[in-house]
Amino acid sequence: MPIPDIPGVKADRGLAEQFRAEVAHLLGRRNNNFPGAQPVSFARKHLRELMEHDYYLCEKTDGIRCLLYFTNDGPNEIHYLIDRKNDYYFVPNLHFPRHDDPSYQTFHTGTIVDGELVYDQEPGGLKLRFLVFDCLAIDGKSQTEKPLDKRLGYFRTLVMKPWEELFVRRHPEERQFLPFELVFKEMSFPYALSWMFDVKLPDLKHGNDGLIFTCKETPYIFGTDEKILKWKPAHENTIDFRLRLGDFPPLVANGNTGGGGGGPDFDAKPNFDLMVFHNKGDYRAFAPLHVTDDDWEVLKSVAQQLDGRIVECYKDAAGRWRFKRDDRGRPHFRDDKHEANHVSTVDKVLESIDDAVSKEDLTRSEQRIRDAFKRRQAERERRAKEEEAMRRMREEKRKRESVGGGGEAGGVAYNNGEPADKRLKPEPS
Repeated sequence: MPIPDIPGVKADRGLAEQFRAEVAHLLGRRNNNFPGAQPVSFARKHLRELMEHDYYLCEKTDGIRCLLYFTNDGPNEIHYLIDRKNDYYFVPNLHFPRHDDPSYQTFHTGTIVDGELVYDQEPGGLKLRFLVFDCLAIDGKSQTEKPLDKRLGYFRTLVMKPWEELFVRRHPEERQFLPFELVFKEMSFPYALSWMFDVKLPDLKHGNDGLIFTCKETPYIFGTDEKILKWKPAHENTIDFRLRLGDFPPLVANGNTGGGGGGPDFDAKPNFDLMVFHNKGDYRAFAPLHVTDDDWEVLKSVAQQLDGRIVECYKDAAGRWRFKRDDRGRPHFRDDKHEANHVSTVDKVLESIDDAVSKEDLTRSEQRIRDAFKRRQAERERRAKEEEAMRRMREEKRKRESVGGGGEAGGVAYNNGEPADKRLKPEPS
């Protein structure tokens, strides 16, 4: 399935800076960096995490990660997609009605949702959709301190339901004019693993490269979030490196390279180094990229600059780093990113690779994850019943104490510090 391009018009530098400051202020942040949360790679220790805390499970969509920013220009609503480079793209012809307006004319502003642009394969062709999996702000109020289940609940009630009412039930014919459709990404229980592998994933209309587990108990974290777990099959567990080309071999003339007259042979295969991002402007060599002769022909066929590009790579069975291929068989360059993976991310992915959790490991843990989940659920229900019983007892006590218009002491009703009978019937002088 092809990866979509971001629709819309890219904002110029000045306008983008203005929006970055607006978004930072809305979210209560002190910097203007991309605010989106980033997952960590799933390692064996995370099986225990799933047994100790409540998580949502969803498929990992192979699309373009974006935030969608709802704002306004005077009386008009405007919308921008924000990519991981923190660039802003104006997308016209979107409308997100408010839930409290029966006319569906008023709209949301100061709203940010997190999701992924993806092509769905439909009978009539490819359909661009934006799959929402989180919500950072609604109508000028940051939601990031709330747990995930609350954030999603507010989004569904205040944003998703009125959009569906207008464009799905009342005026479905209008959807054809939208640049993309809004879809709430389906969340499942963390133990629904066999169903996910056997039913959900084979039935997807778009590309998929793994699973995402997101803790439902924690707030939204800007940057790396240790409570968002990204599981991939071994062949999909990848790292984004910056590619550095070495020197090309000298041009061979008449069977020898002597004499110093031959320049570089740009048809011959050079060496390739994979570079890891440490700090701003600081890239360090990590490993060579293993490139076969066939791989080299593929790289040449791209007919684009290779040096300095960010490329997604995986470790093969022989321990060599290879570039991942896209649907066309070409290298999967990550031109949507400014930087390669940071060394801290690389370390976590390497840990995940060395301590890999297979599909079979996950499904074998399914029952234990379910049992632990059900125990926590039962304990919460027990505590809720106890709290409700205590609340009722306090309410009954309050009602009893209010009889007679005040508190009681020694069987005599008091009001404003005075015995009620004395206040109402003063002793004769």
